[in-house]
Amino acid sequence: MPVPRTLLAGLSPLVQWATLVALSIVAATIFEWLRLPAARMLGPMVAGIILESCGGSVRIPRSLMNFAQAVIGCLIARSFTPETFAAFGKQWPLFLGVVAMILIASTTLGFAISELRIMQGTTAIWGLLPGAASVMILMADAFGADVGLVAFMQYLRVVFVAITASLIARFWVHIPAGASQSMDWFPPVAWLPFGGTLLIIAVSFLATFFPRIPAGVLIAAMLIGGVLHTGGYAVIELPPWLLAIGYAFLGWRTGLYFTRDVLAAAARALPQCVLSIVSIILFCAGMAALLVRILGIDPFTAYLATSPGGMDSVAIIAASTKVDMPFVMVLQSVRFLLILIAGPPLSRLVAGLASGVEGQPPDRVSREAGRRGAEDDIGDLD
Repeated sequence: MPVPRTLLAGLSPLVQWATLVALSIVAATIFEWLRLPAARMLGPMVAGIILESCGGSVRIPRSLMNFAQAVIGCLIARSFTPETFAAFGKQWPLFLGVVAMILIASTTLGFAISELRIMQGTTAIWGLLPGAASVMILMADAFGADVGLVAFMQYLRVVFVAITASLIARFWVHIPAGASQSMDWFPPVAWLPFGGTLLIIAVSFLATFFPRIPAGVLIAAMLIGGVLHTGGYAVIELPPWLLAIGYAFLGWRTGLYFTRDVLAAAARALPQCVLSIVSIILFCAGMAALLVRILGIDPFTAYLATSPGGMDSVAIIAASTKVDMPFVMVLQSVRFLLILIAGPPLSRLVAGLASGVEGQPPDRVSREAGRRGAEDDIGDLD
């Protein structure tokens, strides 16, 4: 059945880009007025969803996404200190245990949903694994799952986590009333450190020669910047306007993924998708409560550290609030690496055990839409 033309379909890319930027400014301004953390990412993300649902066809070039990931990698690296790694050295069994529990819970929940016929076949298993979304989508395709639905679940999870964390920070942590109004967009720049930061960003692009490593540019910037920063060899300078550009690209990429084809394929399973995502978010919140009890850290730091969202979006939220960002990012990094290593084989094993393989083949449009998006974004981290 052909998809009907909608409001923005057929308009020139220039008009669509102008619309996207305008919507982003309006949405971000509203979120800033509401004092939501990460408003500069949430605004573009909402704008991307609106544009795509109205028939927009613009896409974020791979080079711009690499730049955004490099900026976020430097943001994460700036939070690391020698004390951070010393603390991790003392608590690494606990960190690994928490991450392993989240991984096991994700695959077990997916298996249970599959067995109870709440969701078709092995789709739930691939859709629920938190992290490295593009890798999970491609592996789901290889295993015969509904790729469009898996892609929808993966990116809907990122949206849910970002919005939930921002709302918690706003209404539970209570961001100060003047927090958003005090932003100085163009403060004086320390040009030598800024030049060094741009050099780190440029060098991190060497990771593009290894396109099958998810978020390779982000990881390279985080490692290079982290080593130089913690060793005292460099000061990472990130002006607010540069961060805002990186946030916008990341928000747009997430929002623009919700194409009409993917939304149409997922419409029938929306309640199941939401239930599954809420369940894994609640489980991660339980792991956060465990960290609070054992380590005595503040609840929101623990929540962000265990949050099943993308490491880049969590970094933006953490940087917008008063949390222990090094703790958050160390645990998020450990989770990403463990899922990258153990997630695919574990999911493949559990998916193979799932009974009742799809009673009908996945919709062709759904499979093609999900596969194309994953192949375009194999370097993304979600």
